Amino acid sequence: MNKSAYIKLVKGSAQTDVTLADVKELLIRYQHMTSLTGQQLDWDYQAAAFPYTIEEQEQDGVPYLVLKGTEPHLYRGLVIGVSQEEDSGTPYVQLVLPEQATHGDLAKGNEFSKYIAKQLKGELHLFNGRIIYYNPRK
Repeated sequence: MNKSAYIKLVKGSAQTDVTLADVKELLIRYQHMTSLTGQQLDWDYQAAAFPYTIEEQEQDGVPYLVLKGTEPHLYRGLVIGVSQEEDSGTPYVQLVLPEQATHGDLAKGNEFSKYIAKQLKGELHLFNGRIIYYNPRK
């Protein structure tokens, strides 16, 4: 697949900058919320809603997060990084579907990118090229 989704922090976003630690904190919060939902349902909802382990890695001095699937036949993984656009300096979060990604990874990537964009009130550019605006625009 090898596609990317971007969450850009534009005018009206909740933050003016984002770090990898911020993204990891949002993913941990997502896991916590789904575990609380699972407690209400008396079911291990968190394992179904977030079927990944979070690993921090670095390549050529650039840190990124790797979400490795806990069920390889359904979910293989996602890669998440943060950066800034060269020309405008706009900070963004990038979610990448590696070559070996499954359709389950694509669905979870869309779900996580929507959650992160909503929390940051950012401009979400989905894997299919469509844009969702979570920032207040006037």
